[in-house]
Amino acid sequence: MENNVLLSPEQALGSDQLLKVTALLYFKEALVAQEYETCQELIGTAKNLGVDPGDISAVIVEYLNPSKPGKQKANRLRSL
Repeated sequence: MENNVLLSPEQALGSDQLLKVTALLYFKEALVAQEYETCQELIGTAKNLGVDPGDISAVIVEYLNPSKPGKQKANRLRSL
């Protein structure tokens, strides 16, 4: 029990990593809320914080192709 120390999120992840994760989370939330006009700004912020473009692409792919059944997004452009 001597090493039972609780770390703050900043200490556990590192402040840079925490900012990157938060930027991706805000971007993902904007996609889910269909606030597409804010996505470009959020992507720019994420890139400025050093988020890898592959991580941004992964968020987009996850949004477009959710892995869990029943969470499919309706594609408005899909032919009937």
